[in-house]
Amino acid sequence: MLNRYPLWKNLLILLVLVVAGIYAAPNLFPEDYAVQISGARAVHQVDENVMSNAARALESDGIAFKSSELENGAGMLRFSDGDAQLRARATLARALGENFVVAMNLAPTTPDWLTAIGAGPMKLGLDLRGGVHFLMEVDTVQAVSQRLEVYASDIRTTLREQRIRYRSVDLDESSGQLAARFADQESRDQALSRLRRDYLEFTFESAQVDDAFFLYVTLNEQTVREIEDYAIQQNLTTLRNRVNELGVAEPLVQRQGRNRIVVQLPGVQDAAAAKRVIGQTANLEFRLEATSDASRAATEVFEFRNDPNRRGTLERDIIITGSSVANANATFDENGQPQVSITLDARGGQMMSRVTRNAIQRRMAVVFVEHKTRTVIERVDGEPVERRIPYTEKHLISLATIQSVLGNSFRITGLDSPRESSELALLLRAGALAAPIYFVEERTIGPSLGAANIEMGVTSVKIGFALVLVFMVLFYRAFGLIANIALTLNLVLMIAVMSLMSATLTLPGIAGIVLTVGMAVDANVLIFERIKEELRTGTPVQSAIHSGFSQAFSTILDANVTTFIAAIILFAMGTGPVKGFAVTLSVGIVTSMFAALVITRALVNLAYGGRKVQKLWL
Repeated sequence: MLNRYPLWKNLLILLVLVVAGIYAAPNLFPEDYAVQISGARAVHQVDENVMSNAARALESDGIAFKSSELENGAGMLRFSDGDAQLRARATLARALGENFVVAMNLAPTTPDWLTAIGAGPMKLGLDLRGGVHFLMEVDTVQAVSQRLEVYASDIRTTLREQRIRYRSVDLDESSGQLAARFADQESRDQALSRLRRDYLEFTFESAQVDDAFFLYVTLNEQTVREIEDYAIQQNLTTLRNRVNELGVAEPLVQRQGRNRIVVQLPGVQDAAAAKRVIGQTANLEFRLEATSDASRAATEVFEFRNDPNRRGTLERDIIITGSSVANANATFDENGQPQVSITLDARGGQMMSRVTRNAIQRRMAVVFVEHKTRTVIERVDGEPVERRIPYTEKHLISLATIQSVLGNSFRITGLDSPRESSELALLLRAGALAAPIYFVEERTIGPSLGAANIEMGVTSVKIGFALVLVFMVLFYRAFGLIANIALTLNLVLMIAVMSLMSATLTLPGIAGIVLTVGMAVDANVLIFERIKEELRTGTPVQSAIHSGFSQAFSTILDANVTTFIAAIILFAMGTGPVKGFAVTLSVGIVTSMFAALVITRALVNLAYGGRKVQKLWL
């Protein structure tokens, strides 16, 4: 028995190790502390003038930066340490104003030749690297009001179709009721009979004020709770879709309490884009332009988004909202202008078709709705207190003539730039928010906050690794040295695989690495002890080596498969850091088996195979 691998197998193992070394190499290049500048809206572009203003602001505050970059309408300034980065962010946010988003980031320093082959460092989790953290509050009251607005439009349509005369159907936001006004009692009673049959989720109350007859419509408590829960769940789904569109690895989007949502984006490559897209609480409304004989109470006037001097008068009735959009893509029209091609869901297509069938040659408007907050400083008992005031902005995007009946597919024009059309398509494709969300807390966690965790994590890996190396050399001599080489190469393989997977490393992930080090050496211990048992029974050295590796294989496989199943369950059932631990553990199991059974065997074959050995230094 010669215990030799064929040349092709040795070359294949060498190739795997070389490739692993290349793809693990980017982790040797530390990232720069950076501040990224981008426009709050597509119309606000970062140019040389903006970057010059930023540089002057930093210079006036005595903050030095390493370099300045401008690419694809976004700017980046690199700094030597985290303190300078934190100070620069505050300075630039104050100097550039609300038209620009200033976000902290970590800028890669990976050489271009590594980047060209797709090599990059592992992403670090929020607890190690920092990232973007949002705490959002869902306006459930507004969610109910929005649903009532839709109900109001439906009730108007029902009354018109049944030829029941009414004066108005309006939402009273203070009481959360719909108030339907009629000229006579007979019309009110007809409406009550019809609506009570069609709308089981409402309670109805009749009243008379002077010569007007009212029907007050109120949602029952169960329906209100269902609407609120739906708004939370829909917003969770929408935010997750938006995060997925951004391509963020292992984000955390989860409900907190009754009406709050936490969003954490660790290791984001473009923090500014994340803040702009995640924070965009926008929706669309499609309405018909009001006719000349429409009453003033049934119309609303809006300014155009890109031209405040232009206005449009629209009907209050909403045809559909952005929640009916099934798909949206940014394209260009026949004149090369940016547009968004929209596909509606089945219900939205039916509503659009029903309304536009009787509106040929009338104009339809697309209203862009943004829910924002304004922070004001008030004094309470002589102390300054911040108070958040929510408000809504509505602007016209387009007002186009309906040439034919619209169905499930149509397009939105009148956008400012291709970038705006791309962002609008992304928001629509990810889904509209079922209710406005407001920022309760918004912060970018700097990498300096995770420095202590990184230091402790790396120290634990070093100590664990060093103790294992010493143990193996003391107990197994030359074979221990071979195991240590394989163990080192196992770490390189782990880092390379996780880098290729773009996995996010968290503090629990570091714990997974430490655990993997112990598991990897455990396989070697099983193999070496099996070889020693064979030698004690008088088996020749080469046969003992062969038996040690082959007969220990089943035990090693059984132990690792059992742990791998546990890791899969952790990944499937866990969230956030638990998933990070499961990923690291899973990768470590695979690489440690390869290192123990293939690399260690190859090194032992190179050291002892092909020659006559009388005694092993084991």
